[in-house]
Amino acid sequence: MNLRPQKRPDLLVDITPLIDVVFLLLIFFMVSTTFEKQARLKIALPEASTQAQTQDAQPVVIGIDAMGRYHINDRQLVNSQKETLKLALQKTVGDNKEASLVLRADARTPHQAVVNAMDVAAQLGLTRLSIATLDKSAP
Repeated sequence: MNLRPQKRPDLLVDITPLIDVVFLLLIFFMVSTTFEKQARLKIALPEASTQAQTQDAQPVVIGIDAMGRYHINDRQLVNSQKETLKLALQKTVGDNKEASLVLRADARTPHQAVVNAMDVAAQLGLTRLSIATLDKSAP
């Protein structure tokens, strides 16, 4: 009677196939990844002998207060309807499609009022529109 435990053969885990799979996955991801090439263009800008012309005309200022009421050049309109704004703006700029518009809206102005003013400007063919803001660093 032999009661000694029999010696079991050592079990070896062969990780060679696992390494092969890892390398295949690595190669797959390297090949299928898209890289974004960010190149900087070196552009030599042309020189001009004259300065840019400045316009002497004052821009038309469209003011919008916190209640959504419109003002054109500090003159309040009778109501806040789009059609009223369109007629007043058309009267102010006339046929000048190159007129500059400055949109000065209160920070609490309803977003729709600003969109309406921009829409009216686009309907009249006025493309030189800027939005006035305050400089954060100013006291």
